[in-house]
Amino acid sequence: MKAVINHTNPENPPNTRAIKRLERDVLRMGALVEQSFRLSHQALFARDLTAAEELPRLDKKIDRFYRQIESDCTSIMTLQAPTAQDLRCLSAFMQLVRDLERIGDYAKDLAEIAIKIFPYPPHASLPEIALMSNNAQAMLATSLVALADLDEINGRRLKYLDDDVDNAYDQLYHTLAHQKDIPGVIEPILLLTLAIRCLERMADHATNIGQRVAYIVTGQR
Repeated sequence: MKAVINHTNPENPPNTRAIKRLERDVLRMGALVEQSFRLSHQALFARDLTAAEELPRLDKKIDRFYRQIESDCTSIMTLQAPTAQDLRCLSAFMQLVRDLERIGDYAKDLAEIAIKIFPYPPHASLPEIALMSNNAQAMLATSLVALADLDEINGRRLKYLDDDVDNAYDQLYHTLAHQKDIPGVIEPILLLTLAIRCLERMADHATNIGQRVAYIVTGQR
């Protein structure tokens, strides 16, 4: 696994060490976000309420990483005279941890949806929504591998993978919005509509992370 920072700064080795620590923290935060996404998937599609109950605890850990990484980036920028390449990496870190934090928030939202929808019978669209969730999870995993390996090509490829998730969202929204002769309350339909919106946004944030990786490598947005 390559380091995000692939240079040394002999004039300011503390900067190099500090940014390497940030890199490790970002990847640790990413691992927590992956775990939260998996648990939300398990809660919604395996009807596992124990998994849903884990999400608030994980979300607090993710939020702590987010605040700490943002604070550390700001400190290095303002106090330690970073190089231009360091600044590029730090600015990308500050942006992509925001993307990770938002994915974690959406995972928590999915867990809350799983709890609310639990009393209702499984909807016929659940297998298609589960596939959409699997694709979005794969995108998150790809974005984190791209970051760890400093892989610009995989980072940019995510925007094409996002098309599949967007298409699934459009089709599922049409199915849910135009369902007729719904027996009983419509709450399950509303909850599933919220769920696919969460998944679509999670994929968008994974795509953003890929774009941040490409920026770190090339300096071009």
